[in-house]
Formats: sequence, structure tokens, C-alpha cells
Amino acid sequence: MTRTRGKKPPVEPGLIPAPGGLLDWRDASHFDRWQDRPCALCDHPTPMRSHTGEPVHKSCAESWIAANPVEARLGRFASDVQAGRRRGDDHA
Repeated sequence: MTRTRGKKPPVEPGLIPAPGGLLDWRDASHFDRWQDRPCALCDHPTPMRSHTGEPVHKSCAESWIAANPVEARLGRFASDVQAGRRRGDDHA
């Protein structure tokens, strides 16, 4: 039996937070431990990645959502899908 190693599928986008809300990026794929790249919004280096792989600070993405609420509905930045989340599991 041959096993092929495939890349981990990208994070499935979940809800887009309301303007002023916080993104929930718990999945490890939002962090590139090997390479910092310039943030798409502020140009400063970041190891953070959106669910599409775009380099962006989480705080920059949250600010962008607040400043662009109509465009934000298209899903450029979204929280992770929270399947099977338990009550009381709301730590920051």
C-alpha cells in the first residue's frame, strides 16, 4: 500500500467577525514558523497567515474588517470553523 504525503488542506474559513470583533485563528496553519513575510496591509514582517495563506497580522486583518465592512463580507479574512466547540471554551 503506497501512502502519498499531501499538503495539509488550507483552513476552512468560518464566520467573518462584525466590525470591531476579533478573528478566531486557533489553527496552527495561521502561523508560518519558517518564514516571516511582509504583511499585506502594513508591510511589516509577520509569521501570521490568513486562511488563504496571505501574510497578515491578525490585528491588521481585524482593523481592515472594521474599516471595510462591505468588502469584509467577501471573506478576505475570516475566523476558523469551530466544529465541536464546547461551552466555556472561549479563552483568548
